[in-house]
Amino acid sequence: MPGAPRQAGPERRTLVVGRGISVQGTVQDAERLVVEGTVESSMIQATELSVTQGGVFRGGIEVEDAEVGGTIDGTLTVNGSLTIRATGRLIGKAKCRRLKVEDGGQITGQLEMITDGAARPGLSEGAKASEKKEAAAS
Repeated sequence: MPGAPRQAGPERRTLVVGRGISVQGTVQDAERLVVEGTVESSMIQATELSVTQGGVFRGGIEVEDAEVGGTIDGTLTVNGSLTIRATGRLIGKAKCRRLKVEDGGQITGQLEMITDGAARPGLSEGAKASEKKEAAAS
């Protein structure tokens, strides 16, 4: 609103999909997405994702941090921390830098850890370690 006083500190653009509400389509310019109901989307980019207990997200999303207390069914990329709560379920494919799974949390599908390995032209860390061991044994 023009002339409205600005709040101190950064203001986050937050989209909350409440319980009993279903949303399908594209979400743009949301920094924080809170899913208490159901969201189906092909690809969303946001800073933070929170799927609460009972909430369902289907589709693809890339975020900095995510907390899952409900269900994510699809593709999730988390460039920071991914937390799966005791009531959380992750189904599909996920990539994350840091992972925390509470007792009872479930992951079904493919999980890949993002590493900062700059010299990573095609070898995984495990393959590099095996290669070093073989070279040392020769």
